[in-house]
Amino acid sequence: MMTITSIHSVSLNHEALRRADSRERLWLESLTLPGIVLLIAVVLLPIGVMLYLSFVGENGSFSFENYTRLWTTPVYRQVFDITLWVSFVTTVLVAVIGYPLAYVLAHLPERLQNWALLFVLLPFWTPVLVRTYAWLVLLQDHGLINEGLLGLGLISEPLELSHNMTGALIGMVQIMLPFLVLPLFSSMKAIDHNLIAAASNLGATPAKAFRDVFFPLSLPGFLAGILMVFVLCLGFYVTPAVLGGGRVIMVAMRIDANVRLYSSWGAASSLGIVLLVMTVLLILAAVFIGRRAGRGMFQ
Repeated sequence: MMTITSIHSVSLNHEALRRADSRERLWLESLTLPGIVLLIAVVLLPIGVMLYLSFVGENGSFSFENYTRLWTTPVYRQVFDITLWVSFVTTVLVAVIGYPLAYVLAHLPERLQNWALLFVLLPFWTPVLVRTYAWLVLLQDHGLINEGLLGLGLISEPLELSHNMTGALIGMVQIMLPFLVLPLFSSMKAIDHNLIAAASNLGATPAKAFRDVFFPLSLPGFLAGILMVFVLCLGFYVTPAVLGGGRVIMVAMRIDANVRLYSSWGAASSLGIVLLVMTVLLILAAVFIGRRAGRGMFQ
């Protein structure tokens, strides 16, 4: 039987271990302090300032006029409609192009796969502004594409490929494509191809094996890529400004105009807050739908 002394010793050891564990946990948590301070300084503080400015009226007092203007002025409603429409169409086009591309990449031999991925990553080494002006050189009335088609006799007059919605969509699709392909490729590479072979052995056709096995397993990466593309499109500025030719006005461009041309920080801040809330709600909805779909998939 344990004596009173031994019981007391075990209790002291337990208490010492608990204190040591608390000190170690506190030390490890203190390592995150610089990151927390940086997060507050570069993210939370600017958002707080922007939120404050959004409630400052033209006379400097507290007011809801900036938000009221968003819903009562047709121009702002049109800007949000264009932003959502461009983001939606770009995401759909990227999904239609990106999924087959990622599928082909995932099934290439290892050596060819590395070279193909290099070409997917290559655009990241070039600034967005440079790529946008490169598209302008290709798409404008006297650009390479129109001049080539005119020279071949395929068209009689230049196609309107720039300074409109078409040009903005072409540029945004090319810029956003890697943001879908890369997470989708990683998701496809993680799929055990023995599952596809097992489905074929059980009598499934290639199309049925893809539909019932491969596609559901690639869905998390696909949804993550789609969400990333759509969210990035909501705040896009350079490409629609250059290739849209002033005809495709998105929220980011309106924010810039409110600050640069009208010095209306309140109106610009309210636009930024609304865009931020839309983005957060979209992410939360996507997470909720993804979890529901994941549970339904494995029930």
